[in-house]
Amino acid sequence: MEEHRINSSRDIIRILTAIVLITVILYYGRTLLVPLSFAMLISFVLYPFCNWLEKKGFNIYIAIGLSLLVVFIPLSLVVSLLVYQALLFSQDWPLIKDKLYEVIEVFRIYLENDWKVSRLVQDNWISTWMENSYTYVFPFLRQVLSGSAVSMVLLVLIPFYVAMVLYYRKLIVKAIFALFPQAKQSEILLVLKESISAYYGFIKGMAIVYLLVAILNSIGLALLGIPHPVLFGIIASLLTFIPYVGITIGAILPMSIAWITYDSWTYPMGVIIVFTIVQYLEANLIFPLAVSSRMNINTLFMIIAIIAGGVIWGAAGMILFVPFVAILKLISERVESLQSLAILLSDDPMLDKKSNKIKEPPMQI
Repeated sequence: MEEHRINSSRDIIRILTAIVLITVILYYGRTLLVPLSFAMLISFVLYPFCNWLEKKGFNIYIAIGLSLLVVFIPLSLVVSLLVYQALLFSQDWPLIKDKLYEVIEVFRIYLENDWKVSRLVQDNWISTWMENSYTYVFPFLRQVLSGSAVSMVLLVLIPFYVAMVLYYRKLIVKAIFALFPQAKQSEILLVLKESISAYYGFIKGMAIVYLLVAILNSIGLALLGIPHPVLFGIIASLLTFIPYVGITIGAILPMSIAWITYDSWTYPMGVIIVFTIVQYLEANLIFPLAVSSRMNINTLFMIIAIIAGGVIWGAAGMILFVPFVAILKLISERVESLQSLAILLSDDPMLDKKSNKIKEPPMQI
């Protein structure tokens, strides 16, 4: 009995040590691992199309190039749409700037007449505020520029990694097979196929998320009476992929148009409220349900994966850790010692996969 307790304690220590070690590797290796993970995800999605082109007689280089175009063309359309909207916004900027000056002047007159704050005192306040704001604005801008630079590098690295993964996919599979005995290779192949299916299901779930967010944004803006609600709703939905800055950019356009159209702060505030509610629903309800239902992972561990990914890899981890958990579930279902983990991750732990019957619990909880 005592020996059993010692062995159990050693197993727990080994598990905790492995968790800490993996977390450290993931955190400090994120510069390399994040683009590689995105490349693997995109490669899994593009593999069926690339393989189909090769079976049709296309050269592997041409097949990979056409597969990358499947991603590049929609991305180019989105970027073109954003550039077009930015040009329209720049045309309205002088009017927006004039309105901003008018609001500031009205507020200064209010302070001077009702609160007896002289213009000189107000100018001193503004000067002090400007000096203090530099302390916070410049680090924020530096962080944004640094994040943008990293994003630009990723935009170059990820397509390259995708092409390499697709080109060397057979070699990678052979290397994975070499790690396991021959008797296990059929199971490993099944796990690989199901992993590709899990990634594909994840992408479909993400498409549903963006579609629902776009619909909710459009309905909210339409109820407020904002011009072009569908266009602004779609743009805001797509921009949520960019951390922090994306949702801000997505809100600025409809807020500015609402301000110009109605000459009131009520409508821009309404836009902020709509986007805040939609983002809360997307983060806490739509994303976990839409993606977890596709990947057969319970909502609790879906949320844990999102939070853990955000802590370790930031916004990229919130996207990537979900399919990681799905693959971990696929592996744990086939490893006898990890059956408890498979039950924890399962969306329906009472379901017997082999007989498709509901197992009775050993005890009521």
